[in-house]
Formats: sequence, C-alpha cells, structure tokens
Amino acid sequence: MANTNASYQEALEYLYTLQKFGIKFGLSKTSNLLKSLSNPQNGQKYIHIAGTNGKGSVAAICASIFIEAGLRVGVYSSPHLVRFTERFRINNNEITQEKVIALIDELKNVIDKSEPPTFFEAATAMAIAYFAREKTDIAIMETGMGGRLDATNVISPILCVITNISMEHQFYLGSRLSDIAGEKGGIIKNGVDVITGATQPGVLNVFKSICEKKKAPLLQVGKDIRYRLTDSGFHYYGIKHRLNRLELGLKGHFQGRNAAIALAVVEVLKEKGVEISNNDIREGLKNVSWPGRMHVLGRRPDILLDGAHNPAAIRVLSASIKTDFKYKRLILVLGVMEDKEIGQILKGIVPLSDYVIYTRPVYPRAADPEDLMAEAAFLKKPGEAIHCLTDALDRAMEIAGPKDLIVVCGSLFTVGEAMTYFDSETYMPDNV
Repeated sequence: MANTNASYQEALEYLYTLQKFGIKFGLSKTSNLLKSLSNPQNGQKYIHIAGTNGKGSVAAICASIFIEAGLRVGVYSSPHLVRFTERFRINNNEITQEKVIALIDELKNVIDKSEPPTFFEAATAMAIAYFAREKTDIAIMETGMGGRLDATNVISPILCVITNISMEHQFYLGSRLSDIAGEKGGIIKNGVDVITGATQPGVLNVFKSICEKKKAPLLQVGKDIRYRLTDSGFHYYGIKHRLNRLELGLKGHFQGRNAAIALAVVEVLKEKGVEISNNDIREGLKNVSWPGRMHVLGRRPDILLDGAHNPAAIRVLSASIKTDFKYKRLILVLGVMEDKEIGQILKGIVPLSDYVIYTRPVYPRAADPEDLMAEAAFLKKPGEAIHCLTDALDRAMEIAGPKDLIVVCGSLFTVGEAMTYFDSETYMPDNV
C-alpha cells in the first residue's frame, strides 16, 4: 500500500504541475487528448450542466434519483473539497487511487510536451475516459467555467442544463450578464433539450435566441416548471408531472429551485424512455447529500459550512441563515479568494454577523485576512484577523456559546479545510 500511496502522490504532483499553464479556453487540447484515448466520449450519454451557482446541487439531486432508479451514474464536478478523487464519482463512490494513477500515467504518454494541456483539460479527459470504461448508464458533467469554450464542451449531451446566471469571472466571460449568458449558452446543442432556472429577461432572451437557431427546446423554471416549498414539503408542478409533499434532503430554501430543475431533468429523461418511478424520485430527493453546501456539522454550537464564494451565493446563504436557523450570536469565519468580488461578498454576509474572524485556507490565491478585515471596516462589526484557518476555527469554537451559530464560508477551499478540521477521518485530504 505504501508504494501505491507514493505512486498516487507522484501522479497528482505531475497533474498539479499543469496548473502553471493557468486557465485557457478552447476545446482542441481536450479533443486531442480524447482522440489519443480512442475517443471514449463517443456513444456515451451525458447531461451537461453550466451556470453560476447550483451546478453541484442539481447534479447531486439528479444522481441520487437516477441511482434509486437502478442506473449507474457518473458525476464529474470541480473543484474538490478535500480530495482530488471527489471529482470523479460513480454511484457516490469516488474513483480509486489506483485508477487515478493509471489514468494519469496514460495521459503522460500521450500529452504533447510542446503544447501541454491545462490541469482542468487533463482532468476532464480523465473523467470522460473513466466513465466510459466503467460503463456508466449516464454521466453528469459540470462545466468548470463558462461553457462555450469549457473543456467539458467536447461531449454530445442528451440534455443541457443552465442553472442560473450572475456576474462572475468577468475577465474571462465578459463584463455584462448577456456576455456571460452567451458563454454559458455555448453548451446548447442542435435539437437537444435545455432546462434553465435563470430568471432575468435579458439572459432568457440570449438563451431563447440560441435555442431558436439550434432548434433546441427550452424549458424554464417559473414558466414551464413551477414549485413550492411549504411546511408540508416540496411540491413540484412540472411539464406533465405533479408531485406533492416531497422531502428534500438538502438544506436551504434556495434548494427548491435546484430540485425543480433536477425534477425537470427527470421528466425529460422519462420522455426519452428512461424508467424512473415516483418512488425513485421521492427516495432520491430525500437521500441526496452534497457535502460542504449548507452542511451542518456540529451542534451546541451549531456549525454551518457553505462553499458560497461569489456575491449571488453569499446573498442566498444569508437569506437561508435568516429563515432556517435560530441562534443567539452568529460567529463568522470567512476566507475568500483574492480574485473574487470581495467587497460585495463582505457586504452580503458580514452585516448578519456578531463577530467575524477573517482568515485564509492554505491556497495561493487566498486573500490576506488583514486586507479582508480592512475592507470590511466600514461595516463596523467586531472581529479579528487570524492567518491560519485551523487557528481561526479554534478561536471560533473557543468564543462560541452553546446557542451560537458558527458559519464558515467564502470559498470551497475554506470549507474543505474546515471539514478536515472538524472530521479528519471522513474528510482525509490528499497530501499534495
């Protein structure tokens, strides 16, 4: 086993060296990698998911329902919380280290050293090859960023999902919502059904225009698909289906929209001949799990971890805290990446807090805690800067009373490191 671990670490170290090539849009390198692997994407069934927020939740809900229906389901997501293997899951089981080693060794033999792929392009090729070789019935693929030129856009899906659109990654995707919608809408394929939870008229006009050109049917949550969340449960009013009093396993009022998108996916697949019963839907919704998102880890004090890392997600998190939690004081542990809209993130969550601990995960792009604290000074909330996240969590636990709520957020990297802190046995990280 020691040799396997050593080989796994060496393989990951090689893959992570590709991060120095940064983010590069385009499909040619991914296509070339797949060609060298005998085009494993051919003949496979995919659901392709793009959007600013909610991609992981929609993927998790869909996968949970499909698994209940007896399907073999692959899910490719990014970034991971604590382990690289989280990115590749089949029926909720992460890829083994041995298979990661084999796939990376295979890629090393076919990569053109004069024009190497980026980290994400290589990981995407690994996911596609892995799911094909493991003979998944369906694979759910999340975009990394954007859509049109995202490495995942080499697939030919049977269904496309665009969860929502808000301002993000403006350097890469454009400075207007319509620009971002155009990039995300780049996953839309000729004649392939599209489901969206977006609501902005300008964004929807972009999607409608693309769908008209590509003769792709468009279904909208709020128009073609409706839902309600009440004390008696989740109620879904779909294209043809009506389902009441469903239990939704994911916390947060906002998950209602993600559940509605997922059930619309189920409806479309049923129309295409996939057998999924109402009981599969009920059990799948109830049993779904998506770690690090509205994730309650402890009690007395309550500890809430959420990977909200952009202004839209932070606003949703704040609204959910107000409606779904009761507490005496809110102690916020906040670590954000320096390339995010820090001012908007701070304004979205700090005013809700009674005490703020500004910190950073062990990650190069993390913002300096002192800078976060300085930028939040005008919000006039007491707090302190602690550079080591584990020390910050120690401090939060020290000052929290049994009726308080500790909220850890700002980045998936922050949440992943916190999950290891609170439960190192379940969330054992890679040592790279």
